[in-house]
Amino acid sequence: MPVVTLPDGSQRHFDRPVTVDEVAASIGPGLRKAALAGRVDGKLVDTSYVISRDANVAIVTDKDPEGLEIIRHSTAHLLAHAVKELFPDAQVTIGPVIEDGFYYDFSYKRPFTPEDLAAIEAKMQELAKADLRVERRVMPRDEAVKFFKSLGEHYKAEIIAGIPEGEEISLYGQGNWVDLCRGPHVPSTGKLKVFKLTKLAGAYWRGDSRNEMLQRIYGTAWADKKQLDDYLKRLEEAEKRDHRRIGRELDLFHMQEEAPGAVFWHPKGWTVFQTLIGYMRDRLRQTGYQEVNAPELMDASLWEQSGHLEKFGENMFLTRTPDERVYAIKPMNCPGHVQIFKQGLRSYRDLPLRFAEFGKCHRYEPSGALHGLMRVRAFTQDDAHIFLTEDQITEETIAVTRLLLDTYKDFGFDDVIVKFADRPEKRVGSDEVWDRAEAALKEAARAAGIEYTYNPGEGAFYGPKLEFVLRDAIGRDWQCGTLQVDFNLPGRLGAYYIDEHSQKRTPVMLHRAIFGSLERFFAILLEHHAGKLPAWLAPVQAVVLTITDRQNDYARNVTETLKNQGFRVECDLRNEKVGFKIREHTLQRVPYLLVVGDKEVAANLLSVRTRGGKDLGAMSVETFRERLAVEVESRGRRTLED
Repeated sequence: MPVVTLPDGSQRHFDRPVTVDEVAASIGPGLRKAALAGRVDGKLVDTSYVISRDANVAIVTDKDPEGLEIIRHSTAHLLAHAVKELFPDAQVTIGPVIEDGFYYDFSYKRPFTPEDLAAIEAKMQELAKADLRVERRVMPRDEAVKFFKSLGEHYKAEIIAGIPEGEEISLYGQGNWVDLCRGPHVPSTGKLKVFKLTKLAGAYWRGDSRNEMLQRIYGTAWADKKQLDDYLKRLEEAEKRDHRRIGRELDLFHMQEEAPGAVFWHPKGWTVFQTLIGYMRDRLRQTGYQEVNAPELMDASLWEQSGHLEKFGENMFLTRTPDERVYAIKPMNCPGHVQIFKQGLRSYRDLPLRFAEFGKCHRYEPSGALHGLMRVRAFTQDDAHIFLTEDQITEETIAVTRLLLDTYKDFGFDDVIVKFADRPEKRVGSDEVWDRAEAALKEAARAAGIEYTYNPGEGAFYGPKLEFVLRDAIGRDWQCGTLQVDFNLPGRLGAYYIDEHSQKRTPVMLHRAIFGSLERFFAILLEHHAGKLPAWLAPVQAVVLTITDRQNDYARNVTETLKNQGFRVECDLRNEKVGFKIREHTLQRVPYLLVVGDKEVAANLLSVRTRGGKDLGAMSVETFRERLAVEVESRGRRTLED
């Protein structure tokens, strides 16, 4: 008879097999009521799961991260149930949990409307209040295919048909509705109290544009109403910070159908973009990198040799010339950097050799996945590749990590999470080589003092990587920087150096990016700062505003003086009230507004205001120049207000 060991080490003895629900009840009625699922010997199970042998058992509630995921997964099923109740002809496909919520894809004869969304949510509330018991059953694969075909659910039947023969299929039912799922799920629909449907979108079946366009309904679910309200406020704030809206308001960039996934940079946006590159160039010079540039168009045979064509070919732009040669527009920079390394004889004394490039790359992203600057087809990488010996990995990892974290701090990101991504299912190189690469990167991370979590199976196809994730001002996470250890690609492309014994050796290559995609990093910056970029980065750092036309000459001279000192300054001489001008340039998020009237002209002063409305008082042009110079030099760590 089973002995159940609880997380605190205490044990409970039972004289018969028991369910997780009964274990929870033996601990207390409050825990039983709160139980959503259980963890038995590390495996998540339903509360109806029967324990027939000795086991370690934990009760999962909505206080646990797994509990929230189970709530969201179960709410996705509730959504599908409600859709089938209201639209019986609709077919259900897949409905996974995503960050902060869930979605479900449906095939239906007409597009769902906002009114449909409201009706579906109301039906979900009705089904939740009915407190329908959620039951699991198991069925052989072929029987499950027939079962779902009999229901007219051909997408479900197709999913099951793709599962290996002989495997048992688990189904979950509630009321008169049943769905394919691995589980676990909440014990009953009454556990689902706090949810909201958020939006409609389109999605191709299995993500393939050659397949039918399905309708995707997004939703969110939480443990309590306060969490939901906080999330909805974050969504509202995120909408205000949307970089596409800010880009229009500040006249930074635009995108259009004639160049899907590519950016038309306007003067102000291009100024910021070039400031990003200038900043990084300075950091590269300080840390021993040499800037290079490789062709954007190269013969496809090079990409075949590197392995990119096999693993990444569907996302590459290929073209055939009249002489029948096939070329690829580069999706990344690494093979080009290996070609530069191969020119001339390299010695171990040359290592580590650090090549950096602001390379223009192109990748085919499905049109439905494109999203402003966040997801594009044409982008610029601040890419670098470090050729080195295996013994140098730790030292270089420490240096790269320091550079990454210092850079993020300069842009206002102090909260950085690091993830370790190990070997993916599709990869090049032997397991032995991967063992060495993963061990080397883990040791280097330890030496660099990096604490990381795991992101299993998400390494590059040629090597493991560290992923640097930035948390923005409203709590969202953005994966930007990467550091990858590559024992495979240099050898595949024939790179070698001469060691101290005059023998040919294949170098190790570290792939390193800090911004990642500059376009995407630009968007993250806009949203993080809500368009109020720090003065050192802002496209216009200050505007000189006149009260009447009597100050025009003085305003022009001040503007010219500051411009000649390298600052980005404009003057506004329009015949408008100064209050109107202040409001307009405040909306343009200009950091400093320099107001000049007759009094300022007579005293050779500026009346300095911030875009936040703070009056910094009168100061001379030279004083303003010096203080702005300090702010720019310190990357905003000291401001004019200090």
